[in-house]
Amino acid sequence: MLPRKTLTAGLALGLTLVVVPAVAWTAHSATADDLSPYAAAQAQASVNEPPPGLINALSDDLGISQQQAETRLVNEAAAATVEPGLRAQLGAAYGGVWLSGPTAAMTVATTDQAQVAAIRETGVEARVVGRSLQQLDAIKATLDRAAAKAPKTAPVWYVDVVNNDVVVLSSTPAKAQAWVRASGADASAVRVVRSNEQPQAYYDVRGGDAYYIGSGSRCSVGFSVSKAGSQGGFVTAGHCGSTGATTTGHNRVNQGVFRGSSFPGNDYAWVEVNSQWTPTGVVNAYGRGIQPIRGSQVAQVGASICRSGSTTQTHCGQVSQLNTSVTYPQGTVSQVTRTSVCAEPGDSGGSFYSGDQAQGVTSGGSGNCSSGGTTYFQPVNEILQAYGLTLVTQGGNSPTPTGSNTPTQSPGGTWAAGTTYAAGATVTYGGATYRCLQGHTAQAGWEPPVVPALWQRV
Repeated sequence: MLPRKTLTAGLALGLTLVVVPAVAWTAHSATADDLSPYAAAQAQASVNEPPPGLINALSDDLGISQQQAETRLVNEAAAATVEPGLRAQLGAAYGGVWLSGPTAAMTVATTDQAQVAAIRETGVEARVVGRSLQQLDAIKATLDRAAAKAPKTAPVWYVDVVNNDVVVLSSTPAKAQAWVRASGADASAVRVVRSNEQPQAYYDVRGGDAYYIGSGSRCSVGFSVSKAGSQGGFVTAGHCGSTGATTTGHNRVNQGVFRGSSFPGNDYAWVEVNSQWTPTGVVNAYGRGIQPIRGSQVAQVGASICRSGSTTQTHCGQVSQLNTSVTYPQGTVSQVTRTSVCAEPGDSGGSFYSGDQAQGVTSGGSGNCSSGGTTYFQPVNEILQAYGLTLVTQGGNSPTPTGSNTPTQSPGGTWAAGTTYAAGATVTYGGATYRCLQGHTAQAGWEPPVVPALWQRV
């Protein structure tokens, strides 16, 4: 606990800084002298220490000591707590607040010199400025109203409370200055700074979301994946696009490129996304929320299973059969899973999941979601193996099989993922012998004890 240190209030202007309930963090090794009075007052009842990982991250990334990081957290929390009261009490003279230095010392700006003593009595620094925050905000609002006419080389403008002006960032300052003058804003309060900054929005890759191939056709994202040396991306159906085809996202923003695609025979592909997109371990279940994905253990026959796609959104059913071959007009696709879930065009490539386990990407089927139907999916583990991908999961990348197509023998047995087995073949696994019931290529997650439709213990 920190030593108790009280907050003094300025009397000359009747400025009183109200102390609200204490913040949750306190500096474990900081002394009262390290903390400004307002921070000590906020922290005196605190008992919880910040997580060590946060302290380490601040210390590493900001180049400060761990003790400074602890003190900084307390000061930052206190500043956030007391700022609204300061703003209200200083009124039209309020010029803003900022934190500086390794321990986040607080400074309050005012346009009224007479308020300085009272501000300092609260335990923070004061600075007299020429423009109030209200005036600065109004100047920026004028620029906002003229945003449609801003040059593309001036993508950013903001209120700078430290320098008491409004800043415009631009790679062509002359054009930016002309725009400022034309906007009607007080040009004397606007500072144009040369900058090559080119902001872009970032978007999440989520299973079930729409994406577009080339100039128009639409499919759905299966699951986010990562790959060494790559931005990562997502898996989807092979019939959605050929290798080299480009994609845009659900918002029509440039998204990525098909790096691999196989159809028919298989029906899988993967798309590598660009730096505007971040693969995430979730599926958009639309009206049913966001579904976390935590692995890819294979659901067995009779298990419940759900599918998300951009046409019909989320529908559920059951696993009917594993290791199915289905013939489309374009050819036969083998080793897909048959389900009682409905789907319609545009749902292709979308997510099949059971609980929080990824199962596969929508391939095709019959019927629709009005009258019911049958849908097939390409198992996700096969896609991961084929392209050396790792499933992105909630909280990190999945330890499920990734990497090469080289068969890997299971400990204590002859069964190996990546091996093609004919009906009648025998293997050992975990000290037991199994006979193959249906010809198939083994995948991680299809180990003999967990897929009775494929293996019988003998």
